[in-house]
Amino acid sequence: MTETDLPTNWGRWGGDDQLGTLHLIDAAARERAAAEVRDAHHVSLARRVKPVPLTTGLGPVGDPAVMPAGVLQIVNFNGVKALAMTDTLLVNTHNAALTHLDAVAHMPIGEHVYPGVPVHAAVTPTGVTHGSADPFGAGVVTRGVLLDLAPGGGSLPADRHIGATDLDSALDRAGTMLSSGDAVAVRGGWDTNRPLSQPVPGLDLSAVRWLNEHGVSVYLGDISDARPAQYPLPMHQVALARLGLPLVDAADLDELAEACVTLGRSSFMLVLAPPRITGTTGLVVNPIAIF
Repeated sequence: MTETDLPTNWGRWGGDDQLGTLHLIDAAARERAAAEVRDAHHVSLARRVKPVPLTTGLGPVGDPAVMPAGVLQIVNFNGVKALAMTDTLLVNTHNAALTHLDAVAHMPIGEHVYPGVPVHAAVTPTGVTHGSADPFGAGVVTRGVLLDLAPGGGSLPADRHIGATDLDSALDRAGTMLSSGDAVAVRGGWDTNRPLSQPVPGLDLSAVRWLNEHGVSVYLGDISDARPAQYPLPMHQVALARLGLPLVDAADLDELAEACVTLGRSSFMLVLAPPRITGTTGLVVNPIAIF
């Protein structure tokens, strides 16, 4: 597949767009989300993360075979009779141990970020000025659908590449339909926080085309790009960087899958409410599915 064959939304919503496929979440999408709330049940789709103490002297390394620790912590002790206890957290946002949201400026294409803005104009030493995670601070509410690729609590083989037909089959099993503006949560039954030399399953370019054709607004997954890497990276260099499709990486979808089986449905209201920290390439997020 050549560069010109890759799907793109550059120019679709203007040359200075920063929302990408969030444009697809209209009033109808939010109304569909509200209609999913019937059972008064909610589930977090985020991983639990135990901070690494900076005071141990180990430094911000975590497992060097993987990447620096997701969260480093300093507990600020303020005396024997402190009026309050505080701590300082150093967050390594794009970490496989940490559920996080990728902004469209996270991955450049050559010398540009979505939708064609020069990198030097978008990302500066003092913060991101274009394509940051700022739009997510207002909150994202839409209908979500679980696509479980390994139902019954299973896991995909390490060398498995997921294509459009796999997503079709998962949607059939879900017993529902996707509408433009919906989000998908794709479960492969994997923890990808492992040494980068180890293979992990992931989506291929046909799967990205499928997401585009179905008008998916947000992708959440416990899998994303496969390892060993194939270039261009389908999810990060095509879905995110070319389509402007926000990615929620390193989600934990096992509890969601169990809830869907118990409740007998695979659709829900999805709420993303990251902190309103401006000028970042991404943010830690705790996605909530509400039934």
